[in-house]
Amino acid sequence: MSAERFDMDNIDIAWCPGCGNFGILKALKSALAEADIRPEELVIVSGIGQAAKIPHYLKTNIFNGLHGRALPPATAIKAVNPGLTVIAESGDGDMYGEGGNHFIHAIRRNPDITNIVHNNMVYGLTKGQASPTSMSGFVTPVQVNGTYAEPFNPVAVAIALDASFVARAFAGDYEQTRDIIKQAIAHKGYSIVDVLQPCVTFNKVNTYQWFKERTYYLGERHDPLNRADAFKRAIEKDKLPLGVFYISPDKPGFNETLSVYHEETTPLFRRSTDIKRLVDLVDARRR
Repeated sequence: MSAERFDMDNIDIAWCPGCGNFGILKALKSALAEADIRPEELVIVSGIGQAAKIPHYLKTNIFNGLHGRALPPATAIKAVNPGLTVIAESGDGDMYGEGGNHFIHAIRRNPDITNIVHNNMVYGLTKGQASPTSMSGFVTPVQVNGTYAEPFNPVAVAIALDASFVARAFAGDYEQTRDIIKQAIAHKGYSIVDVLQPCVTFNKVNTYQWFKERTYYLGERHDPLNRADAFKRAIEKDKLPLGVFYISPDKPGFNETLSVYHEETTPLFRRSTDIKRLVDLVDARRR
């Protein structure tokens, strides 16, 4: 399938020229095409922010919700219609700041969704204040003396919580990012892909060149089934590893834990909404 199938005609993309979001959009479209996912079988859920505009630039089903609240509706959409491919995507502020609590508990629930986070280490939509992943000492118009907090490490947190698929990519490496996203979509369970991406307007520190000089790929010698080694890689600071850090393949998925699917596999959206039938079903289970 061609990636052009997801193209929107005559749209105005509201990103700055050179923004790393363009690379993520291109890689995502190619990953979806190569995975042979049809637009009508896909839902992309986002919150608020520049990264959260991606669903508006793809011809598919979308749910654009509240700031930091992409993961709960994404989990619900997959629960009621398991046949859909569901992707939750937004920026580092949206997912790790406002949505940090949902990030943690989505990992615990393990819904079969892919979570793509555009990590530019700054709030790009609201004009450049520090985000949860901004480096210590990062100076902004709000943090005039520089940030003092240790940056949030989503990869290390995800591995510590035994997420079922944990990866990091770089928006400047199109082919590698496309392949990582493809693996995440194919994985059964919750997949987090933290994508490092420059904000060319509000972050003059973490540039394309900065990421090129301070990242490396894990390579074939890395065993993603080795959780301890994956965590050691995740907390490296001198250079940031890229690739698939960790896979926990045997974790039960969220839908598998739902009693509504234990005796019947029909998706919820196709079932009768007869209230008496539902009450009788609940009563029968209580007995």
